[in-house]
Amino acid sequence: MVSNFFSNLDDVVVTVNDLLQFKFKQAASDGSRVLFNTTFGLFGLINITEKLPKHNEDFGQTLGYWGVPSGPYLVLPVLGPSSIRDGSGLYVDSFSSVISNTDHVPTRNSAWALKGLDARAGFLEQEKVMDEAVIDRYSFMRDAYTMRRQNLVYDGNPPRVRYDDEDE
Repeated sequence: MVSNFFSNLDDVVVTVNDLLQFKFKQAASDGSRVLFNTTFGLFGLINITEKLPKHNEDFGQTLGYWGVPSGPYLVLPVLGPSSIRDGSGLYVDSFSSVISNTDHVPTRNSAWALKGLDARAGFLEQEKVMDEAVIDRYSFMRDAYTMRRQNLVYDGNPPRVRYDDEDE
């Protein structure tokens, strides 16, 4: 239920970025998810719109959609892997985030802490598998992050990488 609640809050940011990318059908779907999960799903605790597709859009992807290169890979304290484009996108997304716009400081800080704890709990199983299978943890994380972000920017259909020695 905690994951559902924060996923519902994140759908507000997703809907804004859908609109910025002119993905109006997707924006209608994501906006509907927020509306119905908030009203009928007890403020998002219950995901009653599980049949509607869940999208993942943020301002870093919006910048990528409009042709802004990702820039160098970096690891931000507490926030984890990112790039210059995606890190700045996190800042811009905070303007439309429900949690960031909460004026009551103890509530806002508690929500951030609970969201971080929920995200960390979601990564525990993945980290266990990664520790057993990976030789160079940094290279694996960098490559996995950059490939995933490129895939998200191009909605699962990134351009094919061409190498100089490839025959046409």
